[in-house]
Amino acid sequence: MYAWLLYDALLSVHQSARRVEAELAHPLVWGHLRKLIQARFPKKPEMWLPAEPIRRHHYLYGRTRHLTSPEVLERLALVHRSHAVADARRLGLLDPDGPGSFTHPDLSRMIYADGKVVTPLYRAQQATRVDTQTGEILPQRHESDAGLHFEGTGETAFGTKWVLTAVRTLDVNGRIILDVEWVPKPGGEAATAMNCFQRLAPLMPGAQGVIYDTALRGVHHQRLLRDLGLLPLNRVTAAKAGAKHPSRTNKRVEKSVHVEDRTITLPDGTARTIALFARGGAIGIGQLTDTGKQLFTPLRRTRTHRRADKGGTYRWYNEYALPHHLGAGTITIRLHGDDDDTKRKFNRTENIRPIPPGDPDFTRLFGRRNDAESINRALDDTLWLRRAHSVGHARQHLNLITHAAGVNALVVQLHQRAHGDPPAALAA
Repeated sequence: MYAWLLYDALLSVHQSARRVEAELAHPLVWGHLRKLIQARFPKKPEMWLPAEPIRRHHYLYGRTRHLTSPEVLERLALVHRSHAVADARRLGLLDPDGPGSFTHPDLSRMIYADGKVVTPLYRAQQATRVDTQTGEILPQRHESDAGLHFEGTGETAFGTKWVLTAVRTLDVNGRIILDVEWVPKPGGEAATAMNCFQRLAPLMPGAQGVIYDTALRGVHHQRLLRDLGLLPLNRVTAAKAGAKHPSRTNKRVEKSVHVEDRTITLPDGTARTIALFARGGAIGIGQLTDTGKQLFTPLRRTRTHRRADKGGTYRWYNEYALPHHLGAGTITIRLHGDDDDTKRKFNRTENIRPIPPGDPDFTRLFGRRNDAESINRALDDTLWLRRAHSVGHARQHLNLITHAAGVNALVVQLHQRAHGDPPAALAA
């Protein structure tokens, strides 16, 4: 089976199965692979490669009849996730005793992800077509698992959509792809991403948070905070989106909602009630001016902390510094939603961000999301004419798993050479 997986992984190097066949058929290449396998399994001759190189039809048989069966594919994905997290730890990532805190998270302990639409091998969207000359209904090659997806820019893309989750070091080649998963229907990216985070969380206790785009909404933030204990980092969807073209002048209008009223004690002992608002995810004080316009004064975040409940869930709070004219003390704001929020129909996690835009830590951390676009571009570069290697989400899932495994193996190898680490111990 490992020869089939090797062949599939080489698709990301040579872009097509025929090119892989031609490369492996070279005596020097195949001979080198045989020596490597014999050195890897010196006492298991049944694992050695045969004298004749693997051919394309051998690979297609193994892929179609074995590797893409649901049980085998699920097992491969599980093995990949566990090995990817181990590779990340080998590079110093996701370390439970590593740097950073929930107040100031460290990039080495933040995972990030994004959706990627892979262009199908065939353009046709239907299984049949009508011959305009004869009226005959003819079958045609098509991608039944493809759909029309809307990207963050508002543009549409037809193909199969995937969520890729990763971490990375500061090295040029420091990216580890942790997980890949198919988005089964348009609009399901966020739910698929949450499934990835759900199954990765037990494997990486050192993770501090998740970096994503605005596809993650309040309901997803609630699950990340309460159930997984992870800090979500993304922007709040705007009340009115600004113009994307530089020639247009309309600006982005941030969403502003009332959070709660809080009574504080001033330095002279008097009590004062302040109205707390959330604008663009940031907490601040809202005051009405003489003209009736609301003046928003953002508060500086001083601490973010997490408390574990006995039931295995988590509670999250932010502390904010009050201005000097209000005593220069601090106030604590709950970040997760509860029953009181449900009664007043207030979606707390949709409107409040633990680390909002404008916070120095947000600028430092959110820039890592750009690397998700780099992952997508790197994947495109491995595809012949930027089209999928195969038809059907199961086969493409296999392609992406082996692509991720190849990326991770190269990163670990380069890291060991650069830092002089001994080779990783081989499994028995």
